[in-house]
Amino acid sequence: MKEKYAFVMMIKDKYWREFYNLNREGRKELSYVQHGDRAPPKNAAVLLFYVTKPVGEIAGYAEFIERKFGNAESLWNDHGNESAFKSKGQFEAFIGDEKKVSLIRFKNLQEAAKPIHLNNLLMILGKERLPRRGFYLNKETTDKLLALMV
Repeated sequence: MKEKYAFVMMIKDKYWREFYNLNREGRKELSYVQHGDRAPPKNAAVLLFYVTKPVGEIAGYAEFIERKFGNAESLWNDHGNESAFKSKGQFEAFIGDEKKVSLIRFKNLQEAAKPIHLNNLLMILGKERLPRRGFYLNKETTDKLLALMV
C-alpha cells in the first residue's frame, strides 16, 4: 500500500470526547497535540480517529489540514484554543519537559453514525493487530471504511 490518502490516528477516549464537544460547540478547526516531532501524519487528505481501549473503534473522521512541529509555547499561543486542553496549565502538564511539540490540525470533524469496531477493522484490513502509532490507508480502503460509517 504505497498511496497515503488517509491516516488512522490513535486517540484516547477523553480527547475524542473533548474534540466531539468542541465540534458541536461550533469549532471548525481543531488540533491534536503530540510530544516531539515523531507524530505522523505528515501528509494525508483524511484522518480517521481510532478511539483506543476500552472503546476500540473508529469513531469518526475529519479533513487533515496540516501537521505543525515547533516550539511548544509558540504553537500553544497560535493554536491552543483548537486543542482538547481547557487551559495552558493542562497543556503544560501534558507536554511535561518537552520544548517542542507536534500539532495535527484538522477540520470538519464527523462522528461515525456506525463506528467500526476493532474486530471488523482488523478483518477489513486483513491484519492481526493495529500499529500503536497509527497507519496510512490508500483511497480505496478509506472509501470502504467511510461508506461503512455513514
